[in-house]
Amino acid sequence: MPVFSPYAALLSAMPIRTGVVTVLGSETHYWDYGPADAAITIVVAHGYRGEHHGLEPVIAQFADVRFIGADMPGFGESGPLTEVPHSVDGYARWLAGFQEALGFERAIVLGHSFGSIITSYAIANGLINPPKLILINPIAASALEGPSAALTRLTMAFYRSTLVVPEKVGYWMLSNWVIIRGMSVKLAQTKDKTLRRFIHDQHHTYFGRFASRTSVVESFDASVSHNVGDFAERITMPTLLIGAAGDPITAVKHLHALEAALPNAELHVIPDVGHLIHYEVPRIAAQQIVDWLGEGTLAEES
Repeated sequence: MPVFSPYAALLSAMPIRTGVVTVLGSETHYWDYGPADAAITIVVAHGYRGEHHGLEPVIAQFADVRFIGADMPGFGESGPLTEVPHSVDGYARWLAGFQEALGFERAIVLGHSFGSIITSYAIANGLINPPKLILINPIAASALEGPSAALTRLTMAFYRSTLVVPEKVGYWMLSNWVIIRGMSVKLAQTKDKTLRRFIHDQHHTYFGRFASRTSVVESFDASVSHNVGDFAERITMPTLLIGAAGDPITAVKHLHALEAALPNAELHVIPDVGHLIHYEVPRIAAQQIVDWLGEGTLAEES
């Protein structure tokens, strides 16, 4: 039975173009949303084991903003990195090369979850220099210090165990239905049954789309190796932080500490939501982005 997307109508009304570009050995597939002549362009970096579909509910809310969203290397339709490791540095260098290849070096950058670490590292190390930065569900402190620190350590052990078993077994472990459903149940906080069904379907459909067990484990190690706070003092452009009161990965106190550490940041904490702002309350996030930018408009809801 097909699962209904609450955001399908808005997304279907948007012009969407696709393209492929090779960066650091990765044949990177990307999606170009919104008016090609829009005054504002935002390049998106998605979260760990996600791909371009994940942030579409947020993107779909906009009427006159252009978004460039790729499947990051090793996930979705994009091939793995072959010239650099799947580390934070490797992904940051890919992001810089991706923006350069498309001519969007001066676009606003938006990072979600793991994407918040990649974008922050890239800025702090001079690889990219966006005029403004937007971070949704930013990883504001070490995953080993957050509300789910014990679960993070258990997950680390699980991922590394997939490399010491036969390849087919390792792939089965990483794409196992029960593992993905457990993660999805942990992250989803909405009580709306239709929305929960959509979220679970998204995770089951896309979280198994990775290039290899090596790339997915390297990427996981990268996702817990740094946090945005590690680079805060070197991120000087205006920065919007959109956090969640119930995020099981980053506590609210760490969000406030990150806001204080960033030279030019504004934090909004959304109540009654966790690490899935992009799925559960994309309209609220989009409105906060428009208000903060001081330009752009939201699409009319049917």
